[in-house]
Amino acid sequence: MPREVVYTTRERVKAAVDVKNSVRANEAIDRAIRDGSRSVERLCRRTFYPRIATRTFDALSEDRPTTGVLYLGGDTELIELLTLSTGGSSISLADVKLYPSGGMPYTRLELSRASANTAFGGGPTTQQDISMRALFGWADDQAPAGDVGAAGITSFATTLDVTDGSLIGVGSLLTIDSERLLVTERRTLSTGLTSTAVLTDKMNAVTVTLSGTTAAPEPGEMILIDGERMLVQDRVGTALYVTRAIDGSVLAAHAIGAAVYAYRTLVVERGMCGTTAAIHLAGADITTYVPPAPIEGLVVAEALNQIAQENSAYARVIGAGEGQREARGAGLADKRKRVRTEFGRRVRMGAI
Repeated sequence: MPREVVYTTRERVKAAVDVKNSVRANEAIDRAIRDGSRSVERLCRRTFYPRIATRTFDALSEDRPTTGVLYLGGDTELIELLTLSTGGSSISLADVKLYPSGGMPYTRLELSRASANTAFGGGPTTQQDISMRALFGWADDQAPAGDVGAAGITSFATTLDVTDGSLIGVGSLLTIDSERLLVTERRTLSTGLTSTAVLTDKMNAVTVTLSGTTAAPEPGEMILIDGERMLVQDRVGTALYVTRAIDGSVLAAHAIGAAVYAYRTLVVERGMCGTTAAIHLAGADITTYVPPAPIEGLVVAEALNQIAQENSAYARVIGAGEGQREARGAGLADKRKRVRTEFGRRVRMGAI
């Protein structure tokens, strides 16, 4: 079953709670993120992530009594219109006006009254007379996320090596050339570097000295030395400054010459969001989809709430004795309200 696009990453949720790394814990977090993402879409009555698709509409309907106007909403809001036709005939994009005029997401499409085509229709029936291919969604904001690794990737491979794992997590929607890929898991990849000094089993021993700087881990990346995972906070030359024993791993001592791994091998779902799997060469730019910050924040909150509820068998309480009461999550309710106010789609009302 294909994976679903979500609005945050496993790593973002893990950073907010102390969760031991395990297949069971990861599955629970991923499920909570998926549930939270779909919950936010239902709350706002719209889909935010970008996807290319072809949609058909009736030329006339109760919702569209005006012949040259097409109202869009929910999962049909536009980021970019690619093609448009009616009655089997193409309409020039120069003859199309998109609203609101302030920019995406576009919720209304009108045919220019100065064009040759001023109305939809002309086919044998008004049903599914309008065909549109477009990039649908709220926005397509992207952030740089490193490059494709030295091996590149074929059109059928399901693993991808990258040069920088600091901005990529499980759940990230990547763009490489014209293809979108969904990250479903991360694995370690050798950096080719080793430690050149003993690292003791103390939390205040936070400096990892490397054998070189080529392919050195970047701030924000998680590394693995022996069985201990560490988070890189900064790098100066060959010295990494790290937080020890993260993600449920155990603090340990490490000898000189210990190999340094980074989480730079990604397991990916190919050809996502209406794109086609393709060959990508080493060094190709990678970007990652950036959802609206309040949307991601609410998904994280929803996921954390679900995890906490499941861990307590949906019996979360605070206090003790006679002062014990249910934890109602007032902060979460407030967050939902603010997101719905800012991003919720209004119902278009009409009268006959």
